[in-house]
Amino acid sequence: MLLKDKVAVVYGGSGAVGSAVARAFAREGAIVHLAARRIDPLESVARDIRERGGHAFAGRVDALNPDSVAAHLDQVVSHSGPIKIAFSAVDWGDSQGRDLIDHDFETFMRPVQNGLKSWFNVGTAYARHMGENGGGVILGFTANAARQAFGQMGGFGVASAAVEHFLRHLAVESGPKGVRCCWVRSPGSPDTPGIREVWTIHAKERGMSFDELHAEFAKDTPLRHIASLSQTADAAVLLASDLASSMTATLANTTGGGQVD
Repeated sequence: MLLKDKVAVVYGGSGAVGSAVARAFAREGAIVHLAARRIDPLESVARDIRERGGHAFAGRVDALNPDSVAAHLDQVVSHSGPIKIAFSAVDWGDSQGRDLIDHDFETFMRPVQNGLKSWFNVGTAYARHMGENGGGVILGFTANAARQAFGQMGGFGVASAAVEHFLRHLAVESGPKGVRCCWVRSPGSPDTPGIREVWTIHAKERGMSFDELHAEFAKDTPLRHIASLSQTADAAVLLASDLASSMTATLANTTGGGQVD
Protein backbone atom coordinates (compact mmCIF):
# COMPACT_ATOMS: atom_id res chain seq x y z
CA MET A 1 0.00 0.00 0.00
CA LEU A 2 1.44 3.33 -1.09
CA LEU A 3 -0.19 5.49 1.60
CA LYS A 4 -0.42 3.08 4.52
CA ASP A 5 -1.42 4.80 7.80
CA LYS A 6 -0.92 8.32 6.40
CA VAL A 7 -3.54 10.82 7.53
CA ALA A 8 -5.21 12.50 4.54
CA VAL A 9 -7.83 15.24 4.34
CA VAL A 10 -9.93 15.50 1.17
CA TYR A 11 -11.82 18.76 0.65
CA GLY A 12 -14.84 18.44 -1.61
CA GLY A 13 -14.93 14.81 -0.53
CA SER A 14 -18.57 14.27 -1.50
CA GLY A 15 -18.09 15.46 -5.09
CA ALA A 16 -17.26 13.23 -8.04
CA VAL A 17 -13.54 14.03 -8.03
CA GLY A 18 -13.09 14.28 -4.27
CA SER A 19 -14.91 11.02 -3.55
CA ALA A 20 -12.91 9.17 -6.23
CA VAL A 21 -9.65 10.44 -4.74
CA ALA A 22 -10.80 9.64 -1.19
CA ARG A 23 -11.61 6.06 -2.21
CA ALA A 24 -8.23 5.72 -3.94
CA PHE A 25 -6.39 7.07 -0.89
CA ALA A 26 -8.27 4.67 1.39
CA ARG A 27 -7.56 1.75 -0.94
CA GLU A 28 -3.86 2.52 -0.56
CA GLY A 29 -4.09 2.48 3.24
CA ALA A 30 -4.59 6.15 4.14
CA ILE A 31 -6.75 7.29 7.06
CA VAL A 32 -9.09 9.60 5.16
CA HIS A 33 -10.98 12.58 6.57
CA LEU A 34 -13.62 13.88 4.16
CA ALA A 35 -14.48 17.57 4.32
CA ALA A 36 -17.26 19.64 2.73
CA ARG A 37 -20.09 21.98 3.64
CA ARG A 38 -22.82 19.31 3.56
CA ILE A 39 -22.39 16.41 5.96
CA ASP A 40 -24.93 13.85 4.66
CA PRO A 41 -23.23 13.21 1.28
CA LEU A 42 -19.88 13.01 3.08
CA GLU A 43 -21.22 10.40 5.49
CA SER A 44 -22.40 8.34 2.54
CA VAL A 45 -18.93 8.31 0.95
CA ALA A 46 -17.25 7.60 4.30
CA ARG A 47 -19.63 4.73 4.96
CA ASP A 48 -18.92 3.22 1.55
CA ILE A 49 -15.17 3.42 2.18
CA ARG A 50 -15.52 1.75 5.58
CA GLU A 51 -17.68 -1.02 4.10
CA ARG A 52 -14.81 -1.73 1.70
CA GLY A 53 -12.40 -2.07 4.61
CA GLY A 54 -10.96 1.44 4.59
CA HIS A 55 -10.74 4.12 7.25
CA ALA A 56 -12.82 7.24 6.62
CA PHE A 57 -14.45 10.00 8.64
CA ALA A 58 -16.64 12.95 7.67
CA GLY A 59 -16.55 16.54 8.89
CA ARG A 60 -18.46 19.68 7.92
CA VAL A 61 -16.07 22.42 6.75
CA ASP A 62 -16.40 25.60 4.71
CA ALA A 63 -13.16 26.07 2.77
CA LEU A 64 -14.05 29.74 2.20
CA ASN A 65 -13.91 30.32 5.97
CA PRO A 66 -10.39 30.22 7.44
CA ASP A 67 -11.70 29.64 10.97
CA SER A 68 -13.67 26.62 9.78
CA VAL A 69 -10.58 25.21 8.04
CA ALA A 70 -8.43 25.73 11.14
CA ALA A 71 -10.99 24.18 13.50
CA HIS A 72 -11.36 21.09 11.33
CA LEU A 73 -7.59 20.71 10.98
CA ASP A 74 -7.29 20.70 14.78
CA GLN A 75 -10.08 18.12 15.05
CA VAL A 76 -8.38 15.80 12.58
CA VAL A 77 -5.05 16.07 14.37
CA SER A 78 -6.69 15.35 17.73
CA HIS A 79 -8.41 12.30 16.25
CA SER A 80 -5.75 10.80 13.98
CA GLY A 81 -2.46 12.65 14.41
CA PRO A 82 -0.42 14.90 12.10
CA ILE A 83 -1.79 15.28 8.58
CA LYS A 84 0.50 14.17 5.77
CA ILE A 85 -1.76 14.62 2.74
CA ALA A 86 -4.23 17.37 1.85
CA PHE A 87 -6.23 17.28 -1.37
CA SER A 88 -8.79 19.83 -2.52
CA ALA A 89 -11.42 19.58 -5.22
CA VAL A 90 -13.81 22.17 -3.78
CA ASP A 91 -16.47 23.48 -6.16
CA TRP A 92 -15.48 26.99 -7.25
CA GLY A 93 -18.86 28.01 -8.66
CA ASP A 94 -18.98 27.48 -12.40
CA SER A 95 -19.36 30.28 -14.91
CA GLN A 96 -18.96 28.26 -18.12
CA GLY A 97 -21.35 28.07 -21.04
CA ARG A 98 -21.25 31.63 -22.37
CA ASP A 99 -18.78 33.81 -24.23
CA LEU A 100 -16.81 36.33 -22.19
CA ILE A 101 -18.62 39.22 -23.84
CA ASP A 102 -21.88 37.87 -22.43
CA HIS A 103 -20.59 37.73 -18.82
CA ASP A 104 -20.73 40.41 -16.21
CA PHE A 105 -17.54 40.82 -14.20
CA GLU A 106 -18.97 39.37 -11.00
CA THR A 107 -20.02 36.14 -12.69
CA PHE A 108 -16.70 35.87 -14.50
CA MET A 109 -14.79 36.36 -11.26
CA ARG A 110 -16.78 33.89 -9.14
CA PRO A 111 -14.64 30.79 -9.83
CA VAL A 112 -11.45 32.88 -9.69
CA GLN A 113 -12.33 34.34 -6.32
CA ASN A 114 -13.67 31.11 -4.83
CA GLY A 115 -10.79 29.07 -6.19
CA LEU A 116 -8.10 31.35 -4.81
CA LYS A 117 -9.87 32.05 -1.51
CA SER A 118 -10.48 28.37 -0.74
CA TRP A 119 -6.93 27.49 -1.75
CA PHE A 120 -5.40 30.31 0.25
CA ASN A 121 -7.28 29.15 3.36
CA VAL A 122 -6.51 25.46 2.89
CA GLY A 123 -3.03 25.79 1.41
CA THR A 124 -1.58 28.14 4.00
CA ALA A 125 -3.12 26.28 6.95
CA TYR A 126 -1.81 22.91 5.82
CA ALA A 127 1.58 24.22 4.71
CA ARG A 128 2.03 25.69 8.19
CA HIS A 129 0.87 22.48 9.92
CA MET A 130 2.94 20.16 7.75
CA GLY A 131 6.01 22.36 8.00
CA GLU A 132 5.81 22.09 11.78
CA ASN A 133 5.22 18.32 11.72
CA GLY A 134 7.84 16.78 9.46
CA GLY A 135 6.44 17.64 6.04
CA GLY A 136 3.65 16.42 3.82
CA VAL A 137 1.95 16.79 0.45
CA ILE A 138 -0.61 19.38 -0.65
CA LEU A 139 -2.47 18.39 -3.81
CA GLY A 140 -4.80 20.25 -6.15
CA PHE A 141 -6.99 19.38 -9.10
CA THR A 142 -7.23 21.58 -12.19
CA ALA A 143 -8.21 21.34 -15.84
CA ASN A 144 -6.46 21.61 -19.18
CA ALA A 145 -8.11 25.02 -19.53
CA ALA A 146 -5.41 26.27 -17.15
CA ARG A 147 -3.02 26.25 -20.07
CA GLN A 148 -5.11 25.94 -23.23
CA ALA A 149 -7.73 28.47 -24.30
CA PHE A 150 -11.23 27.20 -25.11
CA GLY A 151 -14.45 28.97 -25.88
CA GLN A 152 -17.16 29.57 -23.29
CA MET A 153 -14.93 28.80 -20.31
CA GLY A 154 -16.02 31.91 -18.41
CA GLY A 155 -13.68 32.37 -15.46
CA PHE A 156 -12.93 28.67 -15.00
CA GLY A 157 -9.76 28.49 -17.10
CA VAL A 158 -8.40 31.66 -15.53
CA ALA A 159 -9.19 30.24 -12.08
CA SER A 160 -7.39 26.97 -12.91
CA ALA A 161 -4.30 28.88 -14.05
CA ALA A 162 -4.34 31.06 -10.95
CA VAL A 163 -4.66 28.08 -8.59
CA GLU A 164 -1.80 26.27 -10.33
CA HIS A 165 0.46 29.28 -9.93
CA PHE A 166 -0.56 29.71 -6.29
CA LEU A 167 0.54 26.13 -5.68
CA ARG A 168 3.86 26.81 -7.41
CA HIS A 169 4.53 29.71 -5.07
CA LEU A 170 3.45 27.67 -2.04
CA ALA A 171 5.76 24.86 -3.12
CA VAL A 172 8.78 27.15 -3.38
CA GLU A 173 8.15 28.64 0.05
CA SER A 174 7.28 25.35 1.78
CA GLY A 175 9.78 23.01 0.18
CA PRO A 176 12.60 23.71 2.67
CA LYS A 177 10.25 22.46 5.41
CA GLY A 178 9.55 19.20 3.63
CA VAL A 179 6.19 20.17 2.14
CA ARG A 180 5.49 19.29 -1.49
CA CYS A 181 2.75 20.96 -3.58
CA CYS A 182 1.50 19.34 -6.79
CA TRP A 183 -1.72 18.97 -8.73
CA VAL A 184 -3.49 16.72 -11.22
CA ARG A 185 -4.46 18.38 -14.49
CA SER A 186 -7.50 16.68 -15.99
CA PRO A 187 -9.15 16.92 -19.41
CA GLY A 188 -12.58 16.44 -17.78
CA SER A 189 -13.41 12.79 -17.17
CA PRO A 190 -16.38 11.44 -19.17
CA ASP A 191 -17.74 9.57 -16.13
CA THR A 192 -18.01 12.76 -14.07
CA PRO A 193 -21.79 13.31 -13.75
CA GLY A 194 -21.83 16.87 -15.11
CA ILE A 195 -19.59 16.06 -18.06
CA ARG A 196 -21.44 12.84 -18.81
CA GLU A 197 -24.72 14.78 -18.92
CA VAL A 198 -23.31 17.31 -21.38
CA TRP A 199 -21.73 14.62 -23.54
CA THR A 200 -24.99 12.66 -23.61
CA ILE A 201 -26.79 15.74 -24.93
CA HIS A 202 -24.12 16.28 -27.61
CA ALA A 203 -24.25 12.59 -28.58
CA LYS A 204 -28.02 12.72 -29.10
CA GLU A 205 -27.72 15.91 -31.14
CA ARG A 206 -25.19 14.18 -33.42
CA GLY A 207 -27.05 10.89 -33.63
CA MET A 208 -24.14 9.09 -31.93
CA SER A 209 -23.72 6.79 -28.96
CA PHE A 210 -21.88 7.99 -25.88
CA ASP A 211 -18.90 5.74 -26.70
CA GLU A 212 -18.80 7.05 -30.27
CA LEU A 213 -18.72 10.61 -29.00
CA HIS A 214 -15.92 9.70 -26.58
CA ALA A 215 -13.93 8.29 -29.50
CA GLU A 216 -14.61 11.45 -31.50
CA PHE A 217 -13.39 13.73 -28.70
CA ALA A 218 -10.39 11.50 -27.97
CA LYS A 219 -9.23 10.94 -31.55
CA ASP A 220 -6.60 13.69 -31.42
CA THR A 221 -4.99 12.41 -28.21
CA PRO A 222 -2.06 9.98 -28.52
CA LEU A 223 -3.81 7.43 -26.29
CA ARG A 224 -7.18 7.85 -28.07
CA HIS A 225 -8.74 7.92 -24.63
CA ILE A 226 -9.87 10.53 -22.11
CA ALA A 227 -8.96 9.67 -18.54
CA SER A 228 -11.66 8.34 -16.22
CA LEU A 229 -12.17 9.53 -12.66
CA SER A 230 -10.37 6.46 -11.32
CA GLN A 231 -7.36 7.17 -13.53
CA THR A 232 -7.08 10.77 -12.36
CA ALA A 233 -7.49 9.55 -8.77
CA ASP A 234 -4.63 7.10 -9.31
CA ALA A 235 -2.47 10.01 -10.43
CA ALA A 236 -3.30 11.78 -7.16
CA VAL A 237 -2.23 8.65 -5.26
CA LEU A 238 1.10 8.66 -7.07
CA LEU A 239 1.73 12.33 -6.25
CA ALA A 240 0.78 11.75 -2.61
CA SER A 241 3.11 8.78 -2.26
CA ASP A 242 6.82 8.59 -1.51
CA LEU A 243 7.31 7.46 -5.12
CA ALA A 244 6.90 11.14 -6.03
CA SER A 245 9.19 12.41 -3.29
CA SER A 246 11.26 14.46 -5.77
CA MET A 247 8.20 16.14 -7.34
CA THR A 248 6.93 19.56 -6.29
CA ALA A 249 5.62 22.71 -7.98
CA THR A 250 4.47 20.50 -10.83
CA LEU A 251 1.58 18.45 -12.15
CA ALA A 252 0.53 14.98 -13.17
CA ASN A 253 -0.77 15.40 -16.71
CA THR A 254 -3.74 13.06 -17.18
CA THR A 255 -4.90 14.50 -20.48
CA GLY A 256 -3.83 11.38 -22.38
CA GLY A 257 -1.35 13.49 -24.30
CA GLY A 258 -4.04 15.98 -25.30
CA GLN A 259 -1.66 18.52 -23.84
CA VAL A 260 2.01 17.80 -24.43
CA ASP A 261 4.34 19.16 -21.72
